[in-house]
Amino acid sequence: MAKELQIGFLIYPGLTQLDCVSASEVLAFLPNSKTQMVAKTMDPVTTDRGFIMMPNLDFGSCPDLDVVCVPGGLEQLATMQDEATLSFLRHQGEQTRYVASVCTGSLMLGAAGLLDGYHAACHWAFLQLLPAFGAIPSTDRVVVDRNRFTGAGVTSGIDLGITLAAAIAGDGFAKGVQLALQYDPRPPFDTGAPTKAGAELVSEVCANLSASMPDGWEVAFAAARPSRAES
Repeated sequence: MAKELQIGFLIYPGLTQLDCVSASEVLAFLPNSKTQMVAKTMDPVTTDRGFIMMPNLDFGSCPDLDVVCVPGGLEQLATMQDEATLSFLRHQGEQTRYVASVCTGSLMLGAAGLLDGYHAACHWAFLQLLPAFGAIPSTDRVVVDRNRFTGAGVTSGIDLGITLAAAIAGDGFAKGVQLALQYDPRPPFDTGAPTKAGAELVSEVCANLSASMPDGWEVAFAAARPSRAES
């Protein structure tokens, strides 16, 4: 019998729940696989909207993963600066088959040194931060560069999951998952990307997002590259 595919999602205080759930719901369909939530400790994790998520594994009990995926979050800065988390990601990134992220999770991959020289996606409002980590930013909804799979903002986690499922189990299987989830988006407004939303709405949303971030977040994100390079 083939070895069970081990899929792990890093969860941490202040993550965005939908970043995680959107991709994990898709990947949980993969046959002979186990999808689990991995955290630094086994304590409950509070998301950036106040929901509670429970880890299945901590860093010490987590096996070598076949897929490691990092969601983003409005409060991820502290985790990006946590050496235990970065060490966990480096270890998994060195041996895993697929390294993935959703939204600003790509910045955390970058802080761990896993995106040097790779094309990557990120939420549009934070895309400009990727070069500070040696990554090449892309405005595509899902970016595949070798074994790095990165999704843009929040809801792109569904697209990322389907793309990764196709890479693992084939296009036919992934198409079936998309149908099972009835993923046939028809949004009520055509404002889901900055190129469609107009300058005024983009400015308003940027201001709201910045207000939700900790003070000095942009400087701290940019400073993560040299601190990581010295480690």
